[in-house]
Amino acid sequence: MGLHFILGGARSGKSRHGEALVTAAPPPWTYIATAEAGDAEMEARIATHRARRGDGWTTMEAPVDLPGALRAAGKTPVLVDCLTLWLTNLMLGGHDIAAATDALVEALARPAPTVAISNEVGLGIVPEHALARAFRDEAGRLHQRIAARADHVALMVAGIPLGVK
Repeated sequence: MGLHFILGGARSGKSRHGEALVTAAPPPWTYIATAEAGDAEMEARIATHRARRGDGWTTMEAPVDLPGALRAAGKTPVLVDCLTLWLTNLMLGGHDIAAATDALVEALARPAPTVAISNEVGLGIVPEHALARAFRDEAGRLHQRIAARADHVALMVAGIPLGVK
């Protein structure tokens, strides 16, 4: 299976598709979550994702050290959800994005099936604010690096995966 990279907009079916790809391999499976529950609405989103996954999954939280979590997952099939939240955490924390991206690309070369999910944010208008423009640009660079490394890339549209690579 190698590395699958799934891109798409909000509510496009990225997580469900990623879960289906990972669960095609025998359990146990590892879900690496990059989100942090900063409010009640985000807590509810996280709870919905956990309930949908059910048994067989181990959850690791990695809002910043995603490469470390990938290494710690060993040979279990992994779902990373999602790279744009990870990037947000890095940017807001003042981390070195280029070094973190290098470390992530290296960690994705793992001996087990891996699915990485990210939000495609580059299809809209140029953002009005500098931070939003910087985020869009960093996300685009990150996506290009991951897509180049990936064995398969899909763009999700209305719950349908469109093969890109």
